Amino acid sequence: MGNIKWIKLSTQMFEDEKIKLIEKMPDADTILIIWVKLLSQAGKVNANGYIFLSENIPYTDEMLATVFDRPLNTVRLALSTFQQFGMIEIDEDHFISISNWDKHQNIEGMERVRKLNAERNKRYRERKKQGLLEDKTSSDVSVTSHDGTDIDKELDIDKELDIDKELDIDKELDIDKELDIDKEKDKKNNTVRDLFDHYISKNIIHHRKLTNSIKTAINARLKDYSLDELKKAIDNYDFVLKSDNHWFTHKYPLADLMRDKDIRKFLDEADPLNNFIKKNQSNFNRQPQHPPRGQPYRSTKQDIVPDWYEKQRTDRNHGKNQEDQNDKAKKAAEADKMLQDYLAAQNN
Repeated sequence: MGNIKWIKLSTQMFEDEKIKLIEKMPDADTILIIWVKLLSQAGKVNANGYIFLSENIPYTDEMLATVFDRPLNTVRLALSTFQQFGMIEIDEDHFISISNWDKHQNIEGMERVRKLNAERNKRYRERKKQGLLEDKTSSDVSVTSHDGTDIDKELDIDKELDIDKELDIDKELDIDKELDIDKEKDKKNNTVRDLFDHYISKNIIHHRKLTNSIKTAINARLKDYSLDELKKAIDNYDFVLKSDNHWFTHKYPLADLMRDKDIRKFLDEADPLNNFIKKNQSNFNRQPQHPPRGQPYRSTKQDIVPDWYEKQRTDRNHGKNQEDQNDKAKKAAEADKMLQDYLAAQNN
């Protein structure tokens, strides 16, 4: 066991559904006190959430009632409630453990403290052993020297132990700082990976792995833009790149796309869906399909053709032109030919 001086309690503890249900029970306050005492006891034992008197002796209900100074029946009700709610587990040997202890507590930090305490105790035993040997040797010379040496050595040991405690506290603080830094790094790495996966999902250029150069490029842009902004920029770029109505055709590797001068072109505020549209698309919603050779062009609702063609077709259909049927057919064929030539010129 290691001497843990603190445990973590969530500020959202009393918003948990299980705690709210317990608050409606008889003796709710006492049951909640018992829950906090169990957490504290698990921290003292420092055995991955287990609570026991020793590694071979589990706590009984009666023992916990005595240790917690609470009524036996209330302790039993609390343990039964915690077990039903999945807050604790009781194994076949009656050992109690806190569920998800490693999820809510600083397990890595506690393990380091456990190792530090073991090392400190080992050093202390070695000093004690060395001191006893020296005492035995000095006792053959002088009783006064023996007494004086013992007092000095005990004072030295106390000072060294105090120094060790201070070092242990500093190490615990350093461990917490390191863990906070690690969490921040993990969060940052997850964001980078998220953006990388989003780009890969577009099937623009296939990157086999997330390289350091890509990470550096993404992290640089995350200083200027949010993850959602960059994702939306990638969406805009993908749309423009694959659209027949837009002229931009350059395929960026992700690292290049993350350059500020390139990614800013596709941010929503840059309006890329309009900025990269083909000039001739102002008269077209999409590229019309060419009719088979010898067949007249037939417009669909989705095709937008020049006004002069629509007018000619309308005139033809409503009989505004007074020419005979042969002339009208010839004129219609000429109009279709003109339209095809016009569309071919626009595509070139």
